[in-house]
Amino acid sequence: VAATREICQQFPDTKVLVLTTFDDDQYVTQAIQCGAAGYLLKDTPPEELAQSIRAVQKGYTQLGPGIGKKVATQMRDPTPSPPPGWDELTPREQEILRLIATGASNREIAQTLYISEKTVKNHVTHILSRLNVRDRTQAAILANSMFSNFNDR
Repeated sequence: VAATREICQQFPDTKVLVLTTFDDDQYVTQAIQCGAAGYLLKDTPPEELAQSIRAVQKGYTQLGPGIGKKVATQMRDPTPSPPPGWDELTPREQEILRLIATGASNREIAQTLYISEKTVKNHVTHILSRLNVRDRTQAAILANSMFSNFNDR
């Protein structure tokens, strides 16, 4: 999603077709919001992929099977419920998560919040565990989605 955003910002005439293994509603919605002209899963048959590439080049939006339904559902209910574990985050963890979402390093977070880098690392470990995400990147994607939804209300 971050790459899609970056490509679309730096090269606005470039059409992005996302090919991924992630079919989560959040990834689909964020990719489209960031400017992707299409979203397909990696198990898309080669002939369908080629057809989608040609369609996107002509200006059409392409969504893989089932993806269109997810987008339509998301549009009907634009306020997603928080993911599991979100409500378990402490105010400090949410503050750190916001900073992670901006791309801040542990050192930068520590300096901003006047805490030790080790304390930041402990908080990050708790955040990843509570949100059941693999790494900071997934946490940042989730945070950007959730914080933007809260700010829209």
